[in-house]
Amino acid sequence: MTQFERRLRDLVNPVSTGLTRWWCNSAARRAWRQRARGRAPGNTRLPGDLRDLRNSEAARKAQAALRDVRDGEAGRRAQQAIRDLRDSEAGRKAQATAREFRESEAGRRAEATIQEAETAARAAYLRIRRSMGGH
Repeated sequence: MTQFERRLRDLVNPVSTGLTRWWCNSAARRAWRQRARGRAPGNTRLPGDLRDLRNSEAARKAQAALRDVRDGEAGRRAQQAIRDLRDSEAGRKAQATAREFRESEAGRRAEATIQEAETAARAAYLRIRRSMGGH
């Protein structure tokens, strides 16, 4: 994810949850996705055709096109719009509202719920791992 995409995501969803962060970077997710693809967990090697695609001419052209969009007028305007929104009164109000929510009783309950969900997800992951023979 690029810095621009990350900033856009943070602007849209400034309250990122610990569960989302954990799940996106967890071994449980990787094992689940590998199993869904028909590969054994722990087998991180991609098939040859995917590795070749990353270094292909089409991939280089796509990367160049993406750089052109980011560096072009549309990309600069989008980044400026994000900066303007963040610096605007509406942006400041949204940030203040998010801060107030985090500090409120409902925000604390939401954080506790997230922590419980993380604990349950970790426990489920460990059960799955044990059932697979500890691999």
